[in-house]
Amino acid sequence: MSDSMSADAGTRFAVDVYAARLARAAELTRAAHLDALLITPGPDLQYLIGSRAQSFERLTCLVIPSSGETPAVVVPKLELAGLGASAAGELGLQMLDWTDGTDPYRLVRSVLNVGARVAVADSMPALHLLPLAGEFHAMPVSATPMLRQLRMTKDAAEIDALRRAGAAIDRVHARMGEWLTAGRTEAEIGADIAAALVAEGHTGAEFVIVGSGPNGADPHHEVSDRVVEPGDVVVIDIGGPVEPGYFSDSTRTYVLGEPDDETAAAVAVLERAQAAAVAAARPGVTAESVDAAARDVLAAAGLGDVFIHRTGHGIGLSVHEEPYIVAGNDLILEPGMAFSVEPGIYFRGRWGARIEDIVVVTEDGCEPLNLRPHGLTQL
Repeated sequence: MSDSMSADAGTRFAVDVYAARLARAAELTRAAHLDALLITPGPDLQYLIGSRAQSFERLTCLVIPSSGETPAVVVPKLELAGLGASAAGELGLQMLDWTDGTDPYRLVRSVLNVGARVAVADSMPALHLLPLAGEFHAMPVSATPMLRQLRMTKDAAEIDALRRAGAAIDRVHARMGEWLTAGRTEAEIGADIAAALVAEGHTGAEFVIVGSGPNGADPHHEVSDRVVEPGDVVVIDIGGPVEPGYFSDSTRTYVLGEPDDETAAAVAVLERAQAAAVAAARPGVTAESVDAAARDVLAAAGLGDVFIHRTGHGIGLSVHEEPYIVAGNDLILEPGMAFSVEPGIYFRGRWGARIEDIVVVTEDGCEPLNLRPHGLTQL
C-alpha cells in the first residue's frame, strides 16, 4: 500500500491528502468572494473527505467556510456511524448531528454568519437546495468553478489510483478470448466480463458494452440477446472502480476470424487517429486541439462523417467529468489532467469500432494508462 493510502483497506487516502484538499477548497472559495461551500453526498464529498455517504431525504452536508475555520459536517444521528470510514474524524471536523424534529438547515446556517454567500455542489437535490436558500435569504450559487479546479487536475495519489485501474482493465481485455466466441450472446459474454472485472481488482462493473456486428455502430449499446457470429466486428467498452473509487474505462475492437480488406483498412485509420490524439495531448495545448488531431486523420480518409462523438472525457471519481476533449473547448491542458482518448467510427446497420485509452498529462506529454494492443484484434 502506498504512503498516500489510508490503513482502512485502501478504501480512502491518508488524512493529509484530504486536509490539503479542504484547505485548497477554502482558498478557492475565498478567492471567489464567497463565504462557504456546501457539499452534499456524491463524488465531491468523497473527494473532499473520503465519505461515501448517500443522499437521502435527511440532510448530510459538509460546510467549508472560506475564512479558514474548521469545516463542519451536518449529519443525521442515524447516519453518523457511516462517516466512520471517512477521514472526518482524523481531520477533526465539527460533527453537528441531528435527530428527526430538528431543523438541519438551521444547523448549516449556525456555522456561518447571517447573510453568508454560499456555493453548492451541482448535485445537491432541490429537496435541500430550496430550504438552504430560505435560510440564507438568497439562492446559493454553483460551486462548479471551485470544484472543477479542485478535481480536474489529479494529485499524485489519484494518478496512482488511476494507474492501478488502468492495469486492472488491461488484464480483463487480455482475457477476452476466454469469453468472446461465436455462438454466445452478448449478454452471456457481458456477464463473464463483469465477473472478470471483479476478479481482476475492480469493486464492481460500472458498465459493460458488447457491441457485436450492427450493434457496434451504436456507441452506447450495452448488451443484448444477439448471438455473436463468425466474422463479426465486436466493440468491447468496459470499466469500473478500483479502491478508493477511481474508474477504469477502456475500449478495444475485436473481430471473430479474418476481417475483410475494407474493415481492416478503416480500423487501421482509426488506430492512427487515436495515436495522433494521444501524441497531441501535452501541457499548453487546448482540449479541442486533441479532438482535432483525431478528427483530422479520420476526415482525411473520408471517415469524418462516421465519427459522431467527442474524442474524450475526464475521469476520476466519476466516469465522466471534466475536462471534455471536444471541439469548442479552449481549456489549456495542464499536468495531472486525466481523460479518455476514444475516437470511433460507426457504420449504421453494419458495424462499428472504437479505440480508447485513459491518459494523464505529464510535464512534457502524456502517459497512457492502457497498454493493450490498439489495432483490430483477431480472435
